[in-house]
Amino acid sequence: MTPLTGRRIAVVLFNLGGPDDQATVRPFLFNLFNDPAIIGLPGPVRTPLARLIASRREKAAQANYALMGGGSPLLPETRRQAAALEKALATRLPDDEVRAFIAMRYWNPLTEETAAEVAAFGPDEIVLLPLYPQYSTTTSASSLKLWSAVYGGSGDSRTVCCYPEAYGWIDAQAAAVVGKLGEAGDRPVRVLFSAHGIPEKLVSGKGDPYQEQVESTVGAVVARLAELGRTVDHAICYQSRVGPLKWLGPSTPEALAQAARDGKGAVVVPIAFVSEHVETLVELDIEYRELAHELGVAPYLRAPTVSTAAPFIGALADATVNALGRTGVAPYGPGCRGEWKACPCQAERRAE
Repeated sequence: MTPLTGRRIAVVLFNLGGPDDQATVRPFLFNLFNDPAIIGLPGPVRTPLARLIASRREKAAQANYALMGGGSPLLPETRRQAAALEKALATRLPDDEVRAFIAMRYWNPLTEETAAEVAAFGPDEIVLLPLYPQYSTTTSASSLKLWSAVYGGSGDSRTVCCYPEAYGWIDAQAAAVVGKLGEAGDRPVRVLFSAHGIPEKLVSGKGDPYQEQVESTVGAVVARLAELGRTVDHAICYQSRVGPLKWLGPSTPEALAQAARDGKGAVVVPIAFVSEHVETLVELDIEYRELAHELGVAPYLRAPTVSTAAPFIGALADATVNALGRTGVAPYGPGCRGEWKACPCQAERRAE
């Protein structure tokens, strides 16, 4: 039996990763499109297709990363989050040795490398904690599946599958919105909660809970804003569509066009991202800002991601401590209905 104190605890933070520089853009894209969770074709078909897509998208992607200095800021920001989480957990678990590890799905540090580092640490306990508040087959599920396949070290493991309404996460989002509403002043604005899109068929066909959990997060943020005396005109929209499939909508450009027709400015909130990266710093801050200007949407304001905001880091720490008291897979906080067939809690119940 694992002791209650004096434990070696590994907390594994999962995210998608990003290229370090211009030279690593193509291998990053290849890893992304070679993931069966992204392109659901057999390996002999998917792998050459992934190489083709990566080669065709390399120059455009390099141009986007050039706008951020050449590479992605995601890893440095995730390192700051990991350090802040370790500090918060040192207070909550003073008698234990806690280390936060970073496992990226598509670029360094890759999951296989991190699994070896965790095994060398020799943990008694492991908490698997995706940096995706809302669960999806395209993000958390892919990362957790790979971890399960490659980790062979010690430790009793449990998973935090999602935390769409965790209080600190919601509080940090609401605070970011309030800050931008203050900048807007008396000008009429619509709060656009922009999440990364996924194909509709993943929800309707595969039972992916992502859309419902995004809506749950937005509902909780809007309720928190109301508690703070801020009743907001708001809408949910989805960004970053690629490929010919029908994606969740409305798209963020469509939502901006509607705001223009309604004579509203926009406060855009990255509701599914916890760190700044290409989708926020380029897509939201440059591309959609230019679109808003063309449409006459003014002001156009973008709330920052929660990053290392104390309430958010506190939520991650609380989720970790909560997970140590159980086994298996479970959400942290409210907001997960657990009724979708792709939900890992459902899979665990079916296996019992």
